[in-house]
Amino acid sequence: MFRLSQYMRELLHPSPLTAARKPSGPVVIWNLIRRCNLTCKHCYTTSADIDFPGELTTPEIYAVMDDLKAFKVPVLILSGGEPLLHPDIFVISQRARDMGFYVALSSNGTLINENNIEHIAAIDYQYIGVSLDGMREAHDKFRQKQGSFDASLAGIRLCREHGIKAGVRFTLTQDNAHDFDTLLQLMDDEDIDKFYLSHLNYGGRGNKNRKDDAAFQLTRQVMDKLFEKSLQWERQGLHREVVTGNNDADAVYFLHWVTRRFPEQAEHMQAKLQQWGGNASGVNVANIDNLGNVHPDTFWWHYGLGNVRQRPFSEIWRDVSDPLMAGLKASPRPLKGRCGSCGYQAICNGNTRVRAHQISGDFWAEDPGCYLADEEIGNSAGARLAVSSPV
Repeated sequence: MFRLSQYMRELLHPSPLTAARKPSGPVVIWNLIRRCNLTCKHCYTTSADIDFPGELTTPEIYAVMDDLKAFKVPVLILSGGEPLLHPDIFVISQRARDMGFYVALSSNGTLINENNIEHIAAIDYQYIGVSLDGMREAHDKFRQKQGSFDASLAGIRLCREHGIKAGVRFTLTQDNAHDFDTLLQLMDDEDIDKFYLSHLNYGGRGNKNRKDDAAFQLTRQVMDKLFEKSLQWERQGLHREVVTGNNDADAVYFLHWVTRRFPEQAEHMQAKLQQWGGNASGVNVANIDNLGNVHPDTFWWHYGLGNVRQRPFSEIWRDVSDPLMAGLKASPRPLKGRCGSCGYQAICNGNTRVRAHQISGDFWAEDPGCYLADEEIGNSAGARLAVSSPV
């Protein structure tokens, strides 16, 4: 996850380079339930509005939470499916808050309504992320349910009215890129706290529909707009949080943008980005699915590391006998192809390994989602142009 607004603030108000702060444990994205009232085209869990057998019981969830706390996990992001469909979502959330976790809710927003907003506000979630994949027509088509855009936006408004930090999650594809400018304007019109741009990752339905992934040139255009908008918000003193995910090449592309726009800050920004270190799957980001299987991140559902019913998460996460985990935790990672020869591995850390694996069957092959030209990654071969399209 690339925290763009953090680096935009650093650009405008540089701070001394200090020792990197190492997280006490990984952020855990926890899919408590697989049931969902929507069937989105990019869903990595391939959720549906049915019951899925074998899900962790609430007592089992509590036992895992105790292990996570002892392992010094700082953040729980409660997800689904749609987490608000879990019958015990509020008692689970309250227990997590009482234990001292930073607790966020990842929702489609359609079920946030007048009937439950007081319960949601009482939990005092630190953040609620709501998906808006374009404006009304594009979003409803993407989510495959008419009226879902209006319901999601209403959920965001209710959160805002009750003092809850809420933000928009937007997954970029060729089908919704035309709405990007309007969506950024919606951020202003609705005074929304956070914008998270997710690049399409090849997990679940996202892998099935990868033909809809944004072409490289389109991705670059969207990122250019996002950089300028984030800069504008910072200069206006709005300090909206802007984050991108599932393509760590964003940080390298940002460095090139800084070099063009603020050349005097390029060296300092490169040092700050290297300190961040890029992709953190299997290191500082973890996933537990609804059945208790542990994955390096949410898009590795086809690859399990172990199950919390058989072994504690803390034991599974430290086990590097698994070849994927051994490579993810290695520094540098055993990258191949363009990623292996890239001059910015210290910033990107090999980008998203799941895309490479889904396309090639090799964990360490080059990421087909990297939209940088060869000359932008220090590859003198120059075989790939910036206007190429992904596989």
